[in-house]
Amino acid sequence: MFMTINFNEPLILPSQKTSLLKIFNSKLFSGNGKYTKKCENLLSRKMSGKTVMMTNSCTSALEMTALVLNIKSGDEVIMPSYTFVSTANAFVLRGAKIVFVDIEKQSMNIDTSLIEPAITKRTKAVVCVHYGGFACDMDKLLKICRKYKIHLIEDAAQAVGAHFKGKPLGTFGSFGCISFHDTKNIHSGEGGALVINNEKYNERAEIIREKGTNRSAFFRGMVDKYRWIDKGSSYLMSEINACFLVEQLKALNNVNNKRLKLWSRYYKNLKDTNVELPPISKDRIHNGHNFFIKSKSLNDRKELMKHLSKRKIYTSFHYIPLHESKKTRKYYRFNGEDRYTTKESERLLRLPMHYNLKLEHVDLITKYVREFYG
Repeated sequence: MFMTINFNEPLILPSQKTSLLKIFNSKLFSGNGKYTKKCENLLSRKMSGKTVMMTNSCTSALEMTALVLNIKSGDEVIMPSYTFVSTANAFVLRGAKIVFVDIEKQSMNIDTSLIEPAITKRTKAVVCVHYGGFACDMDKLLKICRKYKIHLIEDAAQAVGAHFKGKPLGTFGSFGCISFHDTKNIHSGEGGALVINNEKYNERAEIIREKGTNRSAFFRGMVDKYRWIDKGSSYLMSEINACFLVEQLKALNNVNNKRLKLWSRYYKNLKDTNVELPPISKDRIHNGHNFFIKSKSLNDRKELMKHLSKRKIYTSFHYIPLHESKKTRKYYRFNGEDRYTTKESERLLRLPMHYNLKLEHVDLITKYVREFYG
């Protein structure tokens, strides 16, 4: 008999049960209350004091950036095709054309050398995705965006607690977008945050998050009644989700440290094999969000997944590159050659990674990976 090792198990802390009872008794469940503020303050401290606005998802945070920057029909936004669909949809919804460029073979992040050739007079922003919490080359990205006076937006959905040269990911571009979906290191079931790195965007972002009204200013006593004054939508995180998240934010460092130990054990156990492993860099401190390996081919990956599944070890992969969709071709173009995006996405396999995983589980998983490859 094999023990079951799940790919993901959402984190639940004992202290959360007590805090949830408090909010049930308070009967205050809608957004932007005291727990929302607690989350924003805790996260702001971890993001070098930047302005943080909690949202109901990272998708919403991305959509807010498009609204704040007045992305419109005819604009172009550069990003990797190897990403979740929300990264593109946030700007497609505003009428922008998505311009995909290829990724780096090892990191699966955007290839910064391919960005300048993709820039046109219509380019409004570049979106970088920190895959698995491993930083993109922020020095090169900032240099390009400053040169052409375009915005840099960080899709840091997987990167809470990760750093580039000692600085938190999500604090480099005009905006950083974070996810607290239950597949992430810490979570609120569904949830996200917008990190604003330029104060001039604070007021408009606040209005957009409150359905296009100045409701937040009203509650601060700055206006006698709130009105519809701009575009917006319902992007607030609920107090229930915020209450759930507070305790996890407090535990972020401990959670990430545990995951990094698991990540290091995976790496140690597989480094002397022919299996391709994630990159390591002293300047890019990731958060142990995932551990992936590269199989020889798509078919090889399928067989490895079967091999592990028979032993009740469950794995996963992502993403199917967005530019492979024929039904959405009118929304994008791929600039340059697809050397690695499709090929590497078909080889990548994510091994189990979650807080409940133990080092002995990692040893068992890697034993069977080694067994498969002889």
